[in-house]
Amino acid sequence: MPLFSKDLGIDLGTVNVLIYENGQIVLQEPSLVAVATEEDERGRINVMEIGQPAREMMGRVYEEDIQIVRPLQNGVIADYEVAEFMLRYFMGKVAGRMRMFRPRVMISVPYGANGVERRAVHEAALAAGAREAFMIWEPLAAAIGAGLPVATPAGDMIVNIGGGITEAAVISMNNIVRADSGRIGGLRLDDGIIAYTRRKYNLVIGQPTAEAIKIQIGAAVDQPEEMTMEIQGRDNVSRLPRTVTMTTGEVVEALQEPLQAILNVIKEVLGNTPPELASDIIDRGITLTGGGAMLRGIDDFITRTTGVPAYRAENPMIAVAVGAGRALEDQAILKRLTLQTF
Repeated sequence: MPLFSKDLGIDLGTVNVLIYENGQIVLQEPSLVAVATEEDERGRINVMEIGQPAREMMGRVYEEDIQIVRPLQNGVIADYEVAEFMLRYFMGKVAGRMRMFRPRVMISVPYGANGVERRAVHEAALAAGAREAFMIWEPLAAAIGAGLPVATPAGDMIVNIGGGITEAAVISMNNIVRADSGRIGGLRLDDGIIAYTRRKYNLVIGQPTAEAIKIQIGAAVDQPEEMTMEIQGRDNVSRLPRTVTMTTGEVVEALQEPLQAILNVIKEVLGNTPPELASDIIDRGITLTGGGAMLRGIDDFITRTTGVPAYRAENPMIAVAVGAGRALEDQAILKRLTLQTF
């Protein structure tokens, strides 16, 4: 390997892109691109902003002139051209635009991704400037990043709740034994809050506001201390701005439907796990990763409804990126991945 080459672990998520290098997260940006509706003089997409600046433009620009695009949907590439542009930009920020040696990258892909979707990720990484591009199943990367002993014969269960997709998997000997996924994640939780405020208060709010509610006062189960938050939106009747106060209990109610969908993914895997591995899971518990694992009380919610102890990983948000980076450094895992057909 060239002396100055970089090895990058990349969590290419629906909501955020995280890049791991040399023991630390070196980039964490929203997976958003602001694109002008008119192409440039060469007939190419006209990108205005990428990442956090694009997020700050959400709901604040004239949509006929500028569109805020999520190039990844449900963990896979939905707009190849924009995704490649975004990935090139983020890799350039980390590795440097005038680099002599292109980086090796390990990118996570959802377990349910088909061959076409996996090839799109691989090709986008190479087009964005990678020297070599490997892919790793997202649940396996999350388990490695969470510090689970994935190389042992015993079974460990990981549930990664991302922005667009939730994946549950049982892992043993560096391999996924059982897995299931559902196109339900943080964005669907936000949608639940948006629908609730419209239904109860006739108040229209945007996704950034719903996300702020979820983070600041949201919970999966009732909390010992009720929190409140003033939220601003547009009255659905008068069409004028209005402020209401929302409580944690209301957010719990708003999130029950999407949380039940997440629970169904977990139950599907538990119901199809071989008995010996199921015994291991009862002893070891379920490890939660991803941004959705940050929701207050979600570990209690899963424990109560499945009867299996659930624990939040130490750093759930960064587990996939860390695991992808560590997998690139692990020759045993790397050899197994190179033998898989992506």
